[in-house]
Amino acid sequence: MSAVRRLLAGPERAVVVLAFTQILCWGILIYPPVLTMPPLTADRGWTLAFGMAGFSLALVISGIMSPMVGGLIDRHGGHVVMAPGALIGALGMVLIALGEPWPFYFIGWALIGAAMASNLYDPAFATLARLFGSSARRQIILVTFAGGFASTVGWPATHLLLQHVGWRGTYLVFAAVLAFVVAPLHGFALPRTAARTEGTVGANPHPVPQQPLRPEGRPFLLLAMAFALHALILSGVTSNLLAMLERGGLSAATAVTVGAMFGPAQVAARLLDFMLAGRTHPLWIARGAIALMGAAFAMLAFVGVSFIVAALFCIAFGAANGVMTIARGGLPLLMFGPEGYGRVIGRIARPALFVQASAPFVVAAAVERFSDAAVLEIGMLAAIAGTICFLLIKPPPAVERR
Repeated sequence: MSAVRRLLAGPERAVVVLAFTQILCWGILIYPPVLTMPPLTADRGWTLAFGMAGFSLALVISGIMSPMVGGLIDRHGGHVVMAPGALIGALGMVLIALGEPWPFYFIGWALIGAAMASNLYDPAFATLARLFGSSARRQIILVTFAGGFASTVGWPATHLLLQHVGWRGTYLVFAAVLAFVVAPLHGFALPRTAARTEGTVGANPHPVPQQPLRPEGRPFLLLAMAFALHALILSGVTSNLLAMLERGGLSAATAVTVGAMFGPAQVAARLLDFMLAGRTHPLWIARGAIALMGAAFAMLAFVGVSFIVAALFCIAFGAANGVMTIARGGLPLLMFGPEGYGRVIGRIARPALFVQASAPFVVAAAVERFSDAAVLEIGMLAAIAGTICFLLIKPPPAVERR
């Protein structure tokens, strides 16, 4: 009973709240455009590229705002930032659904960009770091474990809504969920009390640095570059993967079946990482994950597309991405410490989000200009470059345990 009371009344409540809201936020803010854009642009007489430009704008706005949002969470807590951000996102959804002139459409996406900056993984990680200090990695893993189901929930829910209420009704339903479910949970259910600095060393499953590094210079730049390369791979490939598999000879149904393996592999890898927490350094996890991505790209590029190869690629790519998300939250915490963590992770996220915004168009243009094989080789080279960045990072010396 004491464990249940602690879960409901103590800071651990943040894990339950954020695990649930991350599924909703990712399922509403990130995953729907691939399904909603075709009927939206057809209804308004726009090209698909013009419609997707709104989504790219949202990612750019998110990148611009991320350090500021992280700094606000450091000072005031997640409840002060994440709840208003969800309401702003709801307003953006309403503008997209009801605002006919195209300027309202882009204003709506700009507001959604603000919601992304204040409601996705980075602000959730910053909130957990403020509550749990340097021992927050376990809580970060739990939240990302739940967030891995966002595509499992988001895509089927979006498909169902499109069939029954159309794209406008879909965005209005999303607005209602953000305003009446996500915002109240973030505003009233997230704990207010920041973690005490005493005792965090003993609670941390990883060696605590003697002196955290300053978030600047070579280590910071290498970390930001490595995660930006990961964003290039993730955004560019996932937005074009199914089409590339079909062009490689798989049927549309088979390509969808293979692509569906990405989510479960991602969740399984996060579960394994959770089970090994305390025995594996986040830096080695990041090195291994992005190297696995490179191997997956090499296999698909040089062996060729078949059901087995494509399935192995999606499983390896999903597993690697699953733990890379954890590394993006845990590694900066271990290297730079919990002090000012929200702003630090926001600064790391900024170039990654800029790259994520442009990657789908860059990769699509590369496919048209060159070939699918060339794009896969580029993905392999980007993974190798990311691995080199992680290998060049030297973590700070750890405190000796007695």
